[in-house]
Amino acid sequence: MSSDTRAKMVAGAADLVSRRGVNATSLREVVRHTGTPRGSIGHHFPRGKQQLIEDALVFAGAQVSGPLEHLTRSRGAIAGLRAFIALWRQTLQRSKFEAGCPVLAVAVEQYVNDATEKDGEPDEAAQQHLLDLADGVFADWQRIMSTALRQEGVAPARARRLAALVIASVEGTVAMCRAARSAQPLDDVRQELELVLTASLPK
Repeated sequence: MSSDTRAKMVAGAADLVSRRGVNATSLREVVRHTGTPRGSIGHHFPRGKQQLIEDALVFAGAQVSGPLEHLTRSRGAIAGLRAFIALWRQTLQRSKFEAGCPVLAVAVEQYVNDATEKDGEPDEAAQQHLLDLADGVFADWQRIMSTALRQEGVAPARARRLAALVIASVEGTVAMCRAARSAQPLDDVRQELELVLTASLPK
């Protein structure tokens, strides 16, 4: 079974988590959603659903961090902010406001393992590991924004706080957009964040 199949399943799992959450994303649904063979689960993900969700989380983080890092390095913090927001706008509109951020979904949902899901018992060890992965993704996005701001002359401590403000604001706004079925909250937050970041840059 090819690595293409594995990549397809990881991307599909990330998409389903962004729409339905972690526990509503079953292995069966991933197979159905991606059109991959049922046997590919055991082949590519011997630890089952937890491993697939972990890989989907890393994949989702890289889908944002790659273009964000490229744009902030080449065009600066404001361009990076606009790209970050444009990515979420595209995700929301393409999915008709059904998809949000899979990283946020992992961060706010209590994980139930396949082996215990019949009893509805949470898997504490898996939960902590998934939270650590989500925290790492958020930290990576913040690092990229913070680095861009520092390169433009913002003091390190202020750059760190502003980066946290950007990531937290946009993540929360994505949820608002899903509820409103509108990208207007993203437009509003983008304008205000641009004003804040611009004012923070040395004249």
